[in-house]
Amino acid sequence: MIHIIIGTRAQIIKMAPVMKELESRKIDYNFIFLAQHKETMYEIMTQFGIKKPNIVIGDMGKDITNVKDMIFWSFRILIYSFLKSKIIFRNDREGVVLIHGDAPPLFLGALMAKRQGLKVAQVEAGLRSHNYLKPFPEELTRVLSAKIGLIDIFFCQDEKAVSNIVHFNKTAYCTRYNTILDSLRLAEKLNPTTKHAETNDKFAIVSLHRFETIFKKENLEKVVTEIQKISKKLKLFFILHPSTRVSLKENSLYGDLNENPKCVLLPRQGFFEFNNLLGKAEFLITDGGSNQEECFYLGIPCLLFRSETERSEGIGENVVVSNFDPVIIEDFVHYYESYRRKPVSESFSPSNFIVNQLEKFN
Repeated sequence: MIHIIIGTRAQIIKMAPVMKELESRKIDYNFIFLAQHKETMYEIMTQFGIKKPNIVIGDMGKDITNVKDMIFWSFRILIYSFLKSKIIFRNDREGVVLIHGDAPPLFLGALMAKRQGLKVAQVEAGLRSHNYLKPFPEELTRVLSAKIGLIDIFFCQDEKAVSNIVHFNKTAYCTRYNTILDSLRLAEKLNPTTKHAETNDKFAIVSLHRFETIFKKENLEKVVTEIQKISKKLKLFFILHPSTRVSLKENSLYGDLNENPKCVLLPRQGFFEFNNLLGKAEFLITDGGSNQEECFYLGIPCLLFRSETERSEGIGENVVVSNFDPVIIEDFVHYYESYRRKPVSESFSPSNFIVNQLEKFN
């Protein structure tokens, strides 16, 4: 049997096309939801038209956003899975557990699967920055789960990612693209409108949420300084993740941004709504790897507020790594149109490819 473990918004967004492909082929799968994220998760499932979870573990009624809650949530999941492993996996010992990316549910899900004696397949495998602290803890999660033998099948989005895990001598596939390409195709079909996208003004989007950006005051102050400078040249929609909003307020940086009429602070957007807005933006400023991929597939100029990235999508084309350097940032803002590219028009579906390899476990 095929089991799918998901716990975060990014995971459900990127795995939804795989789940829809399974459902279109009438392949039954066991959907296990580790509720690291709670806010908007069920709305996302409804938007993509995928089934609700077969079992929910670790639901604390809110998003897990701080270290204390993360520790408690993790132990809660591990204890429950230790006691109820057979129930969680329907007494299956011959199937495969599909996990995704680099968030904590990847590691927890792999541990759960191994206890039950199941194979583990990782989607979005093999990405490496070769710096354990950037991004943290994502890089550590990826490397550790592979090194201690938790992963049996690697689904890598490009040949560079394949080369990063080939020495483990495990089954590895190149899916050619990230599954978010299929997610974007689904979003384009539904194309929900947002009132902010209806403006006639040119605008750019800011979306920042990574640990190393928002929880280091020095970095956050640098970022806010640059955002204020950019807003003098172009209207900005700054989409605030809950943790970003909290950090800005704790560091007394929220007030000045909120009072800037050229920097409009918006709550976190749904995937479909965000991409409707992104499609009309001049460029995106972000520290997110998934956002980097979205911009590459859509051909939209992207300025990464990071010093390095584990992803190759768009590098040297429409994506610029800022290294928090004011000169690089100013140059990008001035010449951003030169970074615009045509959207990826390839019809190949990475989700379809993944399901083709998993059918034998049905």
